[in-house]
Amino acid sequence: MGDKLALPMRSPRPLPHAPIRELVLVGGGHAHVQVLRRFVMAPPSGVRVTVVLDRPVAMYSGMVPGVVAGQYRAHEAEIDVWPLARRAGARIVDAAATGLDTDAGRVLVEGRPPIAYDAVSFDVGSTVAGLDLPGVREHAIPTRPIGRFVERVEAAMAAAGAKAAGAKAAATKAGAEAAGAVADPHASSTAAPRILVVGAGAGGVEVAFTLRHRTGGAVTLLDAGPTLLPGWTTGLGRRVRTAAELRGITMRSGRVVRVEANLAHLEAGDPLPFDLLVWVTGAAPHPWTRNLGLPMDAAGFVRVGPTLQVVDHPAIFGAGDCVSFDGSGSAGLPKAGVYAVRQGPFLTDNLLAYLGGGALRPYVPQRGFLTLLNLGDGVAIGARGPVSFEGAWVMRWKDRIDRRFMAMFQSVAADDTPTFEPMAGEMTCGGCAAKVGPGELGRALSRLDVPDDPTVELGLSHPDDAAVVRVPGGDRVGLTIDAFTAFCDDPWMVGRVAAVNAVNDLYAKGMTPRWALALVGIPDEGPRATEETLFQVMHGARTTLDALGITLVGGHTLRTDPLQVGFTVVGLADGPLRTQDQLAAGDALVLTRALGTGVLFYAHAAGRARGEWVRTAVAKMTRSHRDAAGVAGRFGARAATDVTGFGLAGHLAEMARASGVGATLSLAALPVLPGVMSLLAQGVRSTFHAQNTAARRHVRGAVDDPRAELLYDPQTAGGLLFAVPGDAAEAVVAALHAIGEVDAAVIGAVTTGTGVSIA
Repeated sequence: MGDKLALPMRSPRPLPHAPIRELVLVGGGHAHVQVLRRFVMAPPSGVRVTVVLDRPVAMYSGMVPGVVAGQYRAHEAEIDVWPLARRAGARIVDAAATGLDTDAGRVLVEGRPPIAYDAVSFDVGSTVAGLDLPGVREHAIPTRPIGRFVERVEAAMAAAGAKAAGAKAAATKAGAEAAGAVADPHASSTAAPRILVVGAGAGGVEVAFTLRHRTGGAVTLLDAGPTLLPGWTTGLGRRVRTAAELRGITMRSGRVVRVEANLAHLEAGDPLPFDLLVWVTGAAPHPWTRNLGLPMDAAGFVRVGPTLQVVDHPAIFGAGDCVSFDGSGSAGLPKAGVYAVRQGPFLTDNLLAYLGGGALRPYVPQRGFLTLLNLGDGVAIGARGPVSFEGAWVMRWKDRIDRRFMAMFQSVAADDTPTFEPMAGEMTCGGCAAKVGPGELGRALSRLDVPDDPTVELGLSHPDDAAVVRVPGGDRVGLTIDAFTAFCDDPWMVGRVAAVNAVNDLYAKGMTPRWALALVGIPDEGPRATEETLFQVMHGARTTLDALGITLVGGHTLRTDPLQVGFTVVGLADGPLRTQDQLAAGDALVLTRALGTGVLFYAHAAGRARGEWVRTAVAKMTRSHRDAAGVAGRFGARAATDVTGFGLAGHLAEMARASGVGATLSLAALPVLPGVMSLLAQGVRSTFHAQNTAARRHVRGAVDDPRAELLYDPQTAGGLLFAVPGDAAEAVVAALHAIGEVDAAVIGAVTTGTGVSIA
């Protein structure tokens, strides 16, 4: 590799390969989840699917009123798109789409390079109209995006509950001190908040009724039109008005022109006071979709034709609330989730037909649909055409319909178990789990005859995480190499984490990385796909390296399947080294990062890990140890290592053996990633977990404790493990928390003796 130090990346000549067609799905709306479900059952041939998502879960709009009412927990109304996408064999890009380059055929995404497409589909929903009115963004809770609406309502309910409890306690105290005191008639009641719902469509009606039930507050349902419930059938409208009167909900007309804290000003009439303002004024396009350069209607929605293709742009498709329809039968279609649901099969067929050169079929919307309105108290109102009905039986019917729909898309149940039969056979993990075991490695190296070299300070005769050599002039240079098989299907993220993983060895030793060489093994998927994969890997790597002041100076490529990425990193050793053999009895052991990436990414590959679990893990894996190593150095850390493929037990046992000491660990103190203990309890293990359990011979005590399995889980870009004087431990952890290593904890201590004991 030395002869390539100043040369650009080089690659062998590509082999002939059938071209891969790139399909990009932007958003996880009601139509796209049906596309993914179809691909779970029948994976498309010759098509690579990428899903661009700004959040892992999508809320099912039909159940959101039930969440507001407290009838469902939030996760019951969530479609976790990440595991669904993994089961469909799709790549996941965790970023917000920001635009489209139609000339180059690329989707622009936030914080990373564009994603190439042969066909792209948008199902990103919409936002709420009227948010630009003065004060609305500051003081109202819009119902879209739906996921954010649910979060804000739940937070508002929690705050109202806390406020009510405080007010009750204060009133009790005041009553004891001054019996008979008269309350201020102008003060709002914290126990019964004033709720103003602006917009009396189906969504506004359900929000008004469910909030009334949830809070017992005084609810006003306001609509800007001259008549309430415009366009509704006479029977349905009459039932809603009667139900509102029975439940004490005020319905009135009026147009909001300005909002202040706790006060909504109307175009005519006195302002309306509120404690909670919910904005349900109809759909509006997301601002970024207006800038796509695509044909739009007067309201700013992207125009699509009968085949769901954007007008004059056959490679671009759209579905759901983010589009409007041209042509007979679909023009003026309401923004309702029932239409997006029905569009799913048409969209799937037409995307595959377009990519395969087949005939597309026109989407034919249903002439009417069943309306079911949740009133929050176990009763629902329904209508089909001119016929309306009401009762608890309607709510039970609605509940069955909604749960049946959700069951088609949820991959992980409430108890974290998979809702599907896991795949038979053994998958092989990527990341640092894909290493030769420490036993085989140690035995192989011990058979080598290592010549004595006075320029080598750390090397095969004194093994550690990195090598250190002295060059002419006396400078000490640190070197390390690290590579792994891709741990996920996003090449940009693989490149980024691989770079972090490689540079962490030098940071752990107290060195400063400066230069890097890449080694990338790429599957043979045709010239265009190879180029795109290599670009994404290297862009991800440079995102990491450039931010750390490390220069990528060259590298080498080769053909492998699956993707493999590694880096040789060269740095400067300009101070004392934190080698593995410097543990001393009395030291405290500090771990900076939560454990569990091995089991978590095994589950992710199988489509049985929640998206938020994986997202949390990736956010930690993309942080280098530069700042944490700086904290370790300031507090006199003597020995350190980064916990990777051999697991915590293997790396700690190696340090203890090299230092001639023992160690104690507190299993209760081990930081753990979300979802990991649940997966371990289900028997899920990384494919390299078993080889790491060879370290059990060095571990004494508590082998039956479930948390003991964390000791053997192989980590990718895992935490920094280091030792500091015992009296500095508390200050070290506080300093690590201050720099963002919120999982950092003292997990044990160095002792006399040998091996690792569980305290």
